[in-house]
Amino acid sequence: MEKDKKHRRIFIVSNRLPVTVKKNSKGFVLSPSVGGLATGLKSIFEQENCIWIGWPGLTVKSEAEKNNITVKLQKLRMIPIFLTPQEIKKSYEGFCNVTIWPLFHYFSQFTEYDTRMWDIYKRVNHKFYKQIESVINEDDIVWIHDYHLLLLPGILRKSFCKLTIGFFLHIPFPSYEVYLTLPYRKEILSGILGSDLVGFHTFDYARHFLSAVDHLLDIDYVSNQLVYHQRIIKVDSFPLGIDYETYARGGKSQKALKIVSKHKRYLNNCKVILSIDRLDYSKGIINRLKGYNMFLELYPEYREKVTLFIIVVPSRSKVPQYQQIKFEIDKTVGEINGRYNTIGWTPIHYYYRSFNFDNISAFYQLADIALITPLRDGMNLVAKEYIANRQEKTGVLILSEMAGAATELDEAIIINPNNIMDIVNGIKSALDMPVREQHERLQSMQQKVKRYTNHYWSNDFFDRLIEVKNLQKMMEAKSIDQEILESIITQYETARKRLIFLDYDGTLVDFSKDPQRVAPDDDLLKMISQLSKKSHVVIISGRDKNTLDKWLGDLESVNLVAEHGAWYRDYNNEWQLIDPMSNDWKREIRPILDFYVGRTPGSFIEEKDFSLVWHYRKTTSELGKIRARELSQNLRFITSSLGLQILEGNKVIEVKNNGINKGRAVLRWIQQLSPDFIMAIGDDKTDEDIFNQLTEHITIKVGIGTTAANYRVKTPKDIRNIIIKIAGVSK
Repeated sequence: MEKDKKHRRIFIVSNRLPVTVKKNSKGFVLSPSVGGLATGLKSIFEQENCIWIGWPGLTVKSEAEKNNITVKLQKLRMIPIFLTPQEIKKSYEGFCNVTIWPLFHYFSQFTEYDTRMWDIYKRVNHKFYKQIESVINEDDIVWIHDYHLLLLPGILRKSFCKLTIGFFLHIPFPSYEVYLTLPYRKEILSGILGSDLVGFHTFDYARHFLSAVDHLLDIDYVSNQLVYHQRIIKVDSFPLGIDYETYARGGKSQKALKIVSKHKRYLNNCKVILSIDRLDYSKGIINRLKGYNMFLELYPEYREKVTLFIIVVPSRSKVPQYQQIKFEIDKTVGEINGRYNTIGWTPIHYYYRSFNFDNISAFYQLADIALITPLRDGMNLVAKEYIANRQEKTGVLILSEMAGAATELDEAIIINPNNIMDIVNGIKSALDMPVREQHERLQSMQQKVKRYTNHYWSNDFFDRLIEVKNLQKMMEAKSIDQEILESIITQYETARKRLIFLDYDGTLVDFSKDPQRVAPDDDLLKMISQLSKKSHVVIISGRDKNTLDKWLGDLESVNLVAEHGAWYRDYNNEWQLIDPMSNDWKREIRPILDFYVGRTPGSFIEEKDFSLVWHYRKTTSELGKIRARELSQNLRFITSSLGLQILEGNKVIEVKNNGINKGRAVLRWIQQLSPDFIMAIGDDKTDEDIFNQLTEHITIKVGIGTTAANYRVKTPKDIRNIIIKIAGVSK
C-alpha cells in the first residue's frame, strides 16, 4: 500500500475543490474550504503524487480568467472544472439538491423529477470525465466522492478498463423501496459499479445499496462482494472520522477560553445545551425546538437553570423548502423565548450564521449537553467534534438514531428524533446524569473517536481499494491472452489424439431466465461440428438427456453426457447409465420442492431421470435467496440418510444421487482413448470436479470466481472465439 501511495498518482475527484476561488478588485483570491471532505482527505492530499479535481466555486466566462485560475490552482496540485451557470443551476442546485438529496434522506415529498435536470447532470459528469481523461493513465488511482458524480465511475470504466477507481457516498443510501421510485435508478447503479470499491458510512447504507443492485440489476452478491461485467467489486462501510487532536486542543486555546469566559458572564450558571446544524430539513431542527419547548413545559423547575444555544449555518437560501424551514425556526424560537423569557434568562440563544474554529471550540467547551437530532444524516461529525473537545471528561451527547454516527457512539443517549417525548426524556436524563457516568461514557466514546480518525478513514479505504485491485489482478493472472492461446493451438495441432470436454449452459451459451430459450444457434452447431472432425468432443451438461438429444443429437462424432454424469451417449448409440441407480427418493423429495414453489412466486421444478431441480431465476432476487437458503437447509437434513447430494448452482438447487459428478464421468473417455491432448471448459461448481481430475491438462473456467482450472476467460463469447481458432487450425 505504501508503495502504491508513493509511486502511483492519486486523483481525488469531488464536486468542490478543497479551496474556494473568489474574485475581488485585486484579482482572484483562494481560501480553504470548510467541510468534512477537505479535512477527511487531508492526509492523502498532503502527498506530492496526489492531485485534486473539482469545481472552484465560481463561474468565469473568459479564457484568460480560466487560465489565470488554472495556473494558481495547479501550483497547489489542483485542477479546476469550470461549470456554466446553467450547469450549476440544473445539476448542482437542481438534480443533486432537489432530486438525489431529498430522496436519499427519505424526504420524497420534496423530491422533484425533471428530465432536463437529469440531462444536465449527465453532461456535468461527462465534463468531469473529459478533464480526467486528459490527465490520467491506466495505472493511476482515482477516488471519486459523493452524489454529485454518481455516473462518473461508470463513464471512466468504459475508457479505462484497468484503472483503479474508488467511490464514496457521503450521504445515506436509501432502502430499496425508496430508491425504486427514482426514474434513473439503473443508470445510477451502473455508474457507481464502474468502481472497484464502493464505500458508505454505515453497514446499513451498504446493505441498502447491495439490495438495490440485487433487485434492479439482478446481480448476486456474497457477503460484500459482487461481480459486474466480469469484474469483482467490493462494497463496504468506512465511518468518517475527525482530526481528533485538533478538536481536543481547540477548547484549550486562549482564544476559545476568552470566548467561553465572555459567554459565562451572562449565563448565571445555567446548564448549556448546544445545537449546531446546517440549515436543512433533514436535520430535525423544528422537532428539536418542540422537544425543548415541551421539556420546559413539563419540567418548570429547570426554567432559568438551562438554556439552549442553537446555531444554524445558512445553506441553499434560495430554495423554497429551506426558506420555509428558516421561517419556521425563527417563528418557533420567537414563540419559546416569548413564552418563557425573563429579565435575567433567555431560554434560547439563536445564531443564524457560521462561526470560525475558535468560536465553535468555545461553544463545545461551554456546552454541558450536545443535542444532535437529525431526522436522517450520513454521519454527523459535530457529534464527534463535541466528544473530542470534552477533555475534562464531563458532558453528555444526545444523538439521533438516524445519524450514521449513532452506530459508533452508542454510549450517547440515543433517541428517536421523530418522537418529541424521546427528546424531552433525553434532555432530562442528560441533565440528571451523574458526573461519574458522564466520565465513563465520554471516555469510551473518546477512545473510538481518537482511534477512527479522518486519517484512519482515508487510509483504510485506500488500503481496501488496493486489496480489491490485487484480487482482480490475481483473477486475471490466469486469463488466456494471445500468447497462451497460441500455445494451446500449437499443442492441439501437434497432438495425435485430442479429447475436448465442453459444458453447455454458461459456457457455450449465456444463461437465460427461461432455461428452454438457450437452444444452440446455427453458428454454435457449426463450430462444434468443425471441432469434432479432428477431436473427440464430449458435451457434458446438467441438462436432461432428451433436451441434449433434441439440441445436439444430430452432431456427427459428438458424445453427450446428461444430468452431470448420470447418463452418457456415444454418437449413434443409445443412452446408458454410468451406474445402476434408483429414483425412488423422488417421492419423498418432490413434495418439499412443490411446497417451496408455492411459497416462491416465479420458481419452478425441472424433473430429470435421476435428479430434481428447483429453479428460482424468475423470482424476486431477495426472496429467491431467502427461500434457497431455507430449502437447502431442509434438504441437507433430509437427504443425509438417503444417499443423495445437493448441488447449488446459478439460481438453482439440484438434488441427485450421491457419487454422480462430471469428474467421474470424464474418466470413461480418458481411459478408453488415452489422448495426448485434453481440454475441459466449464463455468460453475459442477465443472470443478472435472478441473480437479485434469490438473495436468488444459482446463478453462468461464467467468469470475475461485477455480481449480488452469486458465479463465470472461464470457461464452470468448470460448466461441477459442473454438473457432482451434477448429480453423484443425481444418
